[in-house]
Amino acid sequence: MLPNHPPLVIAEQFGTLESIYPGRIDLGLGRAPGTDPITARALRRDGMGAEQFPEDVAQLQRLLAPLQPGQAVKAIPGAGTNVPVWLLGSSLYSAQLAAMRGLPYSFAGHFAPRLYREAIKVYRDNFQPSAQLKEPYTILAVPAVPADSVEEAKYLATTSYQRILALFRGQALWMKPPVESMDGLWTAGEQATVKDFLGLQLLGDAAALKRQINELLASVAVDELMFTIDIYDPEKRRHALDILDETRQG
Repeated sequence: MLPNHPPLVIAEQFGTLESIYPGRIDLGLGRAPGTDPITARALRRDGMGAEQFPEDVAQLQRLLAPLQPGQAVKAIPGAGTNVPVWLLGSSLYSAQLAAMRGLPYSFAGHFAPRLYREAIKVYRDNFQPSAQLKEPYTILAVPAVPADSVEEAKYLATTSYQRILALFRGQALWMKPPVESMDGLWTAGEQATVKDFLGLQLLGDAAALKRQINELLASVAVDELMFTIDIYDPEKRRHALDILDETRQG
């Protein structure tokens, strides 16, 4: 969340990571503050970060590029690492900026599904090649609940429902164990709001997930899918990745 952090600090932090793990580091930049005003003040930010986001992105790219003669501000480490920069978004704003600057773009469909088609289309239609990227490149993030059966997936999905419900109620976002039924835990209005929030959720066994993934990919041009998996039990969460892997076979 770029508004929360000075570009120089980010450049040196990610320059350090790139120096330790060459070629393995990507830097994703979001425009939203991603926090509350009290925390923002604790971060010593003036609240203007979102407005100056385009300039902060440009400054960060300059700090990660090779040093120029007479350059006053230097990221050490960081300068010359050319860490790949991604723009992250949930609206049309970052899609337009990513297209203009020739950067790869990742859309947050796991919590803001409404504009994913429009944003990705805007990005692809307006993309301008850059030194980093010659052709548009997109990721779509989606929530998924993979399980051995559709019935089990529906049961496990209640963890994500409780988590998003807590988000809307301003409560802690710790994952809770799944429940047999959400009846009595949410109102009809809250249920509709949570389901809308998770509008791109993929749910089921490997066969069901493969069908849903193919339908999604037929509706939008993306290069990668990124999955968020809110499953309470760590073993089942790891097993969910194996089930997702099955969808790539055949």
